[in-house]
Amino acid sequence: MIESREMRSVYCDTMIALAKENPAIVDLEADLTAAHGMKPFQTAYPDRTFNVGVAEANMVGVAAGLSACGKIPFVHSFATFSSRRCFDQTAISVCYAGLNVKIVGSDPGVGAELNGGTHMALEDVGIMRTLPGMSIVEPTDSVQLKKALPAIVEHDGPVYIRLFRRKAENVFDETYEFRFGKADLLRDGSDVTILASGVCVANALEAAETLAGEGLSVRVLNVHTVKPLDVDAVLKAAAETGALVTAENHSVIGGLGSAVAEALAEALPAPLERVGVKDHFGQVGKAPYLMGVFGITAADIAAASRRAVERKAEGGRK
Repeated sequence: MIESREMRSVYCDTMIALAKENPAIVDLEADLTAAHGMKPFQTAYPDRTFNVGVAEANMVGVAAGLSACGKIPFVHSFATFSSRRCFDQTAISVCYAGLNVKIVGSDPGVGAELNGGTHMALEDVGIMRTLPGMSIVEPTDSVQLKKALPAIVEHDGPVYIRLFRRKAENVFDETYEFRFGKADLLRDGSDVTILASGVCVANALEAAETLAGEGLSVRVLNVHTVKPLDVDAVLKAAAETGALVTAENHSVIGGLGSAVAEALAEALPAPLERVGVKDHFGQVGKAPYLMGVFGITAADIAAASRRAVERKAEGGRK
């Protein structure tokens, strides 16, 4: 079911509430305050909101300075700009310096929709994973976003947040408890495990329902924290189900699929199918259409799961 509120609206309300409790929180914008739904935050805390203009790399440098002075800066831009364009400043001014800066990249992957390929971040997780000390969190719906933000504020160190701005598919209810770095078990199963992130979580659950109708028992994990990866959950899934699928709104190179493949290769090899964008740039289109073009629909995840189970039955070959 599609949520009634946009993720950016819930994000802003939660940030206002957190800022009321924690005077160290400040907001940095690169001339996209309205686009990120942060106008109400600016109204509530005009002296804690800084619009640096279309100068994203400088914005990260300013955030580093604010962090060095004891603030907790949240910097915002489209995911392409907050990752790719600011990489050197993030690497040196934030991570190398060990500073507590939170970087929000909005509309990753298909979320960019009509902004097209130039604004479609399909490599941002891969970029950020390479940075020592950087954590990466991707909430799947508004409930998880609301529950994750306090933990992100409390976490001492840089965090990259992949934020889907619009209305998301509802996955969690208000009883949900967020655990930083720990995957959520959404559905248990014994034949295959689907590890999904972001907007692909709802698709993974739909795929699991389809496969259940075919007699397959499917485990679904929401891997909201791509770094640090919940390696224990990955290896437990490999040991207990023997076949895995990753599903992400990102390139299959460098993101969740790569992280899981690395964990398996080092400790417990098992058949793995990676669902994601296959080494090409984005394009213009609405999200449902783009999911079909990129091969990250529920049907694609179900097909990958069948292949993984088949490979398991053949001893992991192919």
